[in-house]
Order: sequence, then C-alpha cells, then structure tokens
Amino acid sequence: MLGFSFLLFGALSLNLLHTLNANFEFLSMYGVDAVREGALKQLAEIVISGYLAAAAYLISKLCEKVLVERLTAAKTNPADTDQ
Repeated sequence: MLGFSFLLFGALSLNLLHTLNANFEFLSMYGVDAVREGALKQLAEIVISGYLAAAAYLISKLCEKVLVERLTAAKTNPADTDQ
C-alpha cells in the first residue's frame, strides 16, 4: 500500500503546477471565451487532482510511520516477533 500510494501521488502531482499555471494564463488571456471552451471545468479537475494527490501523499506518510514504528518496536522487543 505504501508503494501504491506513493506512485499514485507521483502520477497525480506530476506537472500539476505547470498545468494549473497554464490554465490561469488561458483564463486571463481569453476570459469568457476560455470559460466557454471549458477552462473552469478543467480548473476544477486540476484542483480535484491536487486534493487526490495530497490524500495519496498522506496515506503514504501514514504507511511509512506505521512501518517505522513496527520496525523500531521489533528491534527493541525481539521476543515479541517470535510468536
């Protein structure tokens, strides 16, 4: 799960800021025409993608924390791992 969430974070956040900047530039240049062409819908999709990337990052960090806690607990209590 750790690897999957990390890869999902990378895939979702790849080039996200560049796309967001290009969308804002398109909206500011063409205004109403850009809205007619779906720029607001694309902006909403970019924002949702950003939130999904943040969620995937949080999941990967949570998995990492649990893994580190288990590994350090196993080192301090080696008798507990033999069960």
